[in-house]
Amino acid sequence: MADDEASRQPLPLADHGNKAVVGAGIGGSAAAYFARQEFGPDIALDVFEADAVGGRLATIDVNGKAYEAGGSVIHPLNLHLVEIAKSLGLKQQKISEKKFAIFDGTDFVFVESDWYIINILRILWRYGFSYLRMQLWVEDIVDQFMSIYKYQSRGYSFSSNEKLLFGLGQEDFLKLLKQPLDEVLLQQGVSRHFINEVVAPVIRTNYGQGTNISAFVGSEANVYELIYETGSGQSRDVYDMVFVCTPLHTDHPPISFSGVEPFVGHFSGSYQQIFATFVHGTVNASYFNYKTKLPISVIFTTSTDLVFFNSLGMLTPVNISGIGHQDPSEMVVWKVFSPHALTKVELHTLFSLYHSKQDIDWLATPHYNPSQQKLPPIRLHHGLYYLNGLEWAASCMEMAVVAAKNAVMLANANWYGHTEHVDQNDLLQRIKTEL
Repeated sequence: MADDEASRQPLPLADHGNKAVVGAGIGGSAAAYFARQEFGPDIALDVFEADAVGGRLATIDVNGKAYEAGGSVIHPLNLHLVEIAKSLGLKQQKISEKKFAIFDGTDFVFVESDWYIINILRILWRYGFSYLRMQLWVEDIVDQFMSIYKYQSRGYSFSSNEKLLFGLGQEDFLKLLKQPLDEVLLQQGVSRHFINEVVAPVIRTNYGQGTNISAFVGSEANVYELIYETGSGQSRDVYDMVFVCTPLHTDHPPISFSGVEPFVGHFSGSYQQIFATFVHGTVNASYFNYKTKLPISVIFTTSTDLVFFNSLGMLTPVNISGIGHQDPSEMVVWKVFSPHALTKVELHTLFSLYHSKQDIDWLATPHYNPSQQKLPPIRLHHGLYYLNGLEWAASCMEMAVVAAKNAVMLANANWYGHTEHVDQNDLLQRIKTEL
């Protein structure tokens, strides 16, 4: 991708120009979606993807049925994803509740009951008020983060990821990037016992790491020549604006840049490798000290050398029409998250019998380190924008969509010179004044 000195002539402002999106995961797809909203439906927009559309959102076929293999859960508070799903005519699937348990390598330290009040009593008996204290802390962060929807709905954007986080939670959010999660929870009055047995298993499943991750884990005109490979050979096109929606870190396939100094083409840091194994089989109940059928459909694990996997969960097909109640003690499809590829011995330890197994090796999320350097920039060059920097604060589908909308809005503000909508202070007060 080169910025040609000889072709740096301003484009006619009557023309929206040619736009390109590199990467068609959830971030790139959202960037293309928002670009048509911000620049108009008639813009010339090309999307490039070296692999399958969807990126870390994917499905896998097991015995003729499709199952979610990557990101799959949309929370009701993920307002952008909810809006996109609605605009695409997608319908929410109602799946039966699944009973979970937490395994420490020897026995279950917690097993969910069918009765809500019994679960509350068990939590209070074992962990005291740690669960409530953690919930209050999380709800406070979520409440502050929800401000992003108010800002973006009124056309406000941020020029850096740090400024975006500061705009939502002031210095508190920036401090959370530098503090280990377990340290912050201890300061909130959450017990070490609860952190080890409840928080750590969830972090192991979602991020493949421990609780020492960071606590937050939510112009002038130029032209760019994009050179890419197709089935018939090498091709090239020229764009006035490019959104890079694929990781630019050392452990990902490189995208080379030239003529866009001082940006050199990659950032420090690595992504956490997670192995997802899809097994059509029957769980070995005796491994979990059950003499009869195992009634549990989701099993988390604590951070211990006694277990070789992060979590085990029964899956429901994407198209559930005609699928009745699934008994976890029978032969069904399971997804196992683990830090390494499962060996045959490990598979036979977890499953008394299995019909088939398939593996997916994900570079799923950033490897979070509280001492990591500053977040990658959003604007790499005049018309070159990078979306994946925000996931180094926290990684989920909605975070990618928030980053996409912010980058597109920032690009639009820079293109048309609307600097009054960028990096404005006291946005909450400003919005109240507008109302």
